[in-house]
Amino acid sequence: MKLKELLKGLEIKKIIGNTEIEIKEIKIDTKCVQKGDLFVCIKGNSVDSHKLIKDIKDYGAFAVVAEEKLDTNLPQIIVEDSRKALSIICSNYYKNPEKDLKIIGITGTNGKTTISYMVKEIIEKAGKKCGVIGTLGAFWGEKEIKTGLTTPDPIDLFKIFSKMRKDEVEYVVMEVSAHAIELSKIFGINFFVACFSNLTQDHLDYFKTFDNYKKVKRSFLLNKNNKFVVVNSDDDLGIEVINKNEDALSYGINNPCDVFAINIKEKSRSIDFTINLFDEIREVKLNLIGSYNVYNALASATITALIGISIEKIIEGLNAFNGVKGRMQVVGDKKGALIYVDYAHTPDGLEKSILSLKKVCKGKVICLFGCGGNRDQGKREIMGEISSKYADFTIITSDNPRYEEPMQIIFAIEKGVLKNSKDYVIIQNRKQAIDYAIKMLKENDALLIAGKGAEEYQEVYGIKRIFNDKDTVIEILKEN
Repeated sequence: MKLKELLKGLEIKKIIGNTEIEIKEIKIDTKCVQKGDLFVCIKGNSVDSHKLIKDIKDYGAFAVVAEEKLDTNLPQIIVEDSRKALSIICSNYYKNPEKDLKIIGITGTNGKTTISYMVKEIIEKAGKKCGVIGTLGAFWGEKEIKTGLTTPDPIDLFKIFSKMRKDEVEYVVMEVSAHAIELSKIFGINFFVACFSNLTQDHLDYFKTFDNYKKVKRSFLLNKNNKFVVVNSDDDLGIEVINKNEDALSYGINNPCDVFAINIKEKSRSIDFTINLFDEIREVKLNLIGSYNVYNALASATITALIGISIEKIIEGLNAFNGVKGRMQVVGDKKGALIYVDYAHTPDGLEKSILSLKKVCKGKVICLFGCGGNRDQGKREIMGEISSKYADFTIITSDNPRYEEPMQIIFAIEKGVLKNSKDYVIIQNRKQAIDYAIKMLKENDALLIAGKGAEEYQEVYGIKRIFNDKDTVIEILKEN
């Protein structure tokens, strides 16, 4: 494609050189540049590729997009914001696939993945083609692409959109992370529905303050290019959005809203409730546990009603939904004691997961978890305090320590645990910790293994080693 065709819709400050040249691909990583590529310079937290122009040229790039004039004879496109430019360029490169898709964006601290797959289930039950993009990858039909990020970078994102369009997918449900919003990964995409789940502490290693984190989420929800906006009326940010956008639709349990649930009955493997969906009332039997999954179901029902799916198909989809890998998933049963794996990796997520088990567990609730390294350090002590307050016994172990010393993370968690209880143990090795926990279990107890969910690895000092909580549980149960 000619360079000039890639530049349609860009706010360009200056063009230096020939734009009639043919471009092979778009790149942002100097290590991946090949002859004929257009390189988009990005100012990152650790690397500013504007300073690597010599490498870019040596590897064969034909042209560059940058926020400042560079010392090179390559054609240059000078823009105000190269991240926003990247999104538009990628859209142009794949001939604007997002315009042929109805895209549903889910943002929030917790619940994004579950809502995405619930919506996909309902849409497919209604006989329509739907794809999903998020933490677990991109899926549509029988196809799967591993992405490695909750919201892929524009080069990968628009490529996935293009593939979905080719396969005649009509709806795409995607998780929209705060990082993706902040870094303009979704710039220029008009969402058919923008949905908000909840907002609690997370990612403060990057955003520094909760207000900054909140501001980013709010900017997505108040974007005037969203056709519909759906928010949680029991969350402070949801209330803010409702007050600023009279057309926003709401769901919830406690505060007045458009879609709500009553008569909630929680069980060890399921939850029943009555839904009022825009004044149509039906019974739902959800094959999940936890009141937070009622919120997820309400959000999913609201979204799919907006795209025209009948309430009968919505209820059918909700009742058929069997959850998402690693999201409060029952992975073992030791003589009447159930073992759950959950992705809960935030204070709010951990609290809700433990309390959900406390409601339905007749015995003791044992909580096993750690915290990720090189991430929000402030939540470690808080999560330790939550576990010791609500669980009957806490096992502190390692999560993904990354480049941090594992025991330093564990000691930070321990400070919080000690505020409430001495009923805990530290076992750094995660497999040994799970083995210890399973051996503790008695009839009617529940074990919550939190933090990693469906992850297939454990990252230690930059090395990703194969590790999965569910597989580890199954292996240990077989050995015992």
